[in-house]
Order: sequence, then C-alpha cells, then structure tokens
Amino acid sequence: MTTESALNKRPEETATTQVERTRSRPYFYPNVDIIETADELTVLADMPGMRPDDVDIQFENGTLTIHGTVHDRQPEGTSYLRREYGVGDFYRTFQVSELIDASKINAAYENGVLTLHLPKAEAAKPRKITVTSK
Repeated sequence: MTTESALNKRPEETATTQVERTRSRPYFYPNVDIIETADELTVLADMPGMRPDDVDIQFENGTLTIHGTVHDRQPEGTSYLRREYGVGDFYRTFQVSELIDASKINAAYENGVLTLHLPKAEAAKPRKITVTSK
C-alpha cells in the first residue's frame, strides 16, 4: 500500500465533490507530510498558533478529519501598523484506507506541528511466509 493509495490529495487537487465549509471566519489547509512504514502512517501537519485543546481529530468510516481553531493573538480593536498573519481555522480531510486500527490512533502537538500516528491493522502489515520442503 503506497501513501498515494492510502490518502487522497488535497481537496483543491481532486475532481471529487467537496464538502462546503460554512464558517464566518477563514480557514486554511495545513501543509502535511505523510510517511508510510510497514507498521503505520504518520501525518505531520503544520498548524502554528494552536493550543492542543483547540485541535479536534475525528476518524469515522475511513475519513480522517483534522480541525483546529486559532484564536486572535491580539485583543479585539488592536490598531496594526502592518498585519500579515491571517487568523482562522485549520481544516483538512483525508480518505484513509480501512486497514487502519482506529482504536490505536494517537496524536501529539509540539512547536506548531501536529503529529498523528495511524497504526495499520495486523491484517494490513506485511508478513514473511516461510516455505517448507516435503
């Protein structure tokens, strides 16, 4: 199983129907790296300005959804001389192979990077078959 077959591309890169977001504030697609080993998929998502409490991760029916809310860094009414940092939610959805053991998914957030470990189910792991002679 390759990474391409395990996870779909960004929503803007696919021709499939997208779910429309209906939020009053902007949202961003975090950049991700996806690494596949024999035992798991690891997703690294850049989500700066988050607090771990503000990250919501759902895995249901083979769909992995990452949603994070970033709060304003300055109080409302702040007078900026220049403002380049956009504040909004992070949102990303992936269609994941059913061969993930959902009960063992875990996540950590450190230095602006969300790390998700999606362990493969035992049936999906490669195994060596011993050949015997008669």
